[in-house]
Amino acid sequence: MGLFKLIKAELKAIFSNSDILLTVFGGVIFYSFLYPLPYTQQTPQEQQITVINLDSSQLSRQLERMVDATAQVKIVKRAHSIEEAKAQFLKGDVRGILLIPKHFNRDLLLGKSPVLSYSGDASYFLVYGTIVEGLAKAGGTLAAQATVSRLVIDGVPLELATQQYAQVKLNMKPTFNPTIGYLNYVVPAVFVLILQQTLIMGVGLLGGSEKMNEGYWHQYSPFLILAARSFIFVGIYYLLALYYFGFSFEFYGVNKLASHTVILALLAPFLLTSTFIGILLGAILPRRELVTFIVLISSMPLIFSTGFIWPLESVPLPMIWLSNLFPSTPAIQSFLMVNQMGAEFSQVMAQWKLLWMQVVVWGVLAYFSYQRVQRRRIKAK
Repeated sequence: MGLFKLIKAELKAIFSNSDILLTVFGGVIFYSFLYPLPYTQQTPQEQQITVINLDSSQLSRQLERMVDATAQVKIVKRAHSIEEAKAQFLKGDVRGILLIPKHFNRDLLLGKSPVLSYSGDASYFLVYGTIVEGLAKAGGTLAAQATVSRLVIDGVPLELATQQYAQVKLNMKPTFNPTIGYLNYVVPAVFVLILQQTLIMGVGLLGGSEKMNEGYWHQYSPFLILAARSFIFVGIYYLLALYYFGFSFEFYGVNKLASHTVILALLAPFLLTSTFIGILLGAILPRRELVTFIVLISSMPLIFSTGFIWPLESVPLPMIWLSNLFPSTPAIQSFLMVNQMGAEFSQVMAQWKLLWMQVVVWGVLAYFSYQRVQRRRIKAK
């Protein structure tokens, strides 16, 4: 009966605290729509460029039309010199420049290789990559047409010429991300981090609020407090996680390859560890606002050290070791493997074991830190 009363009191403390409600429910739901918003179009399209056509031939104008027809690039300006194009770029009228050199038509017909010069705004790597991709695609297509025309003139049949104009042909089939978009790439991993960070903040805010007030938490042992708090928050975040991996993934068209049982199995140690970290921070920090501050400044290092944005081989070993102390690292790696790559549960067993090890370590730290806080309260009385 004592445990039931404790759970009831915990629920009342959680749902009567507007800061916790805003962090837990507001944060999770708000970010489910806000974060994927920039990536809904998957990749940037129709980046505005200017063209410097020093050849002014029919073939160079055809190249312009081909460039403008690509999905990646849109010609909105023309310039007569590089200086004029630079002025347009610096003014913000365009994001890239295409320079068609003089004698472009003549060199191409003679079998020479004219040099097309591209430039783009590299301060945004998505913009730069899109511009270069669109310009390279149009230039490559025109070069292929010229090669096929020369082969036909030399007596090669048209059908054979269209197959042999290049020594190597690419047949690219993207694996795990068929759309080659950023929703399937970014959103699943970031959603896991959002669940962790908001859970830690919510639990930490509750623990920090206890220091400023008298209440039911003085009447129970640290073990019962941790057990009841973990039970409630893990239950709440199971529902929020199912909202992320269910409705949100369906809404944005993100791949779902893992079974529900695998997702639930991975969530258990991940949510427990996050809860214990929140209890620890709430107990050791002097003010509850510091919980939010620490969680926010840790988000970027944690997301960049998980290995999906930057290869782990290029991340310093100390950073990898440090990131493996937190549940987001093995959780993101395992969730991506089973849900986006179709891995079997046995293939993420190493990450799952690491998560359960974290449960034990962070659970012990949370227990002793909360016990210390309770002893201080008793002495203060």
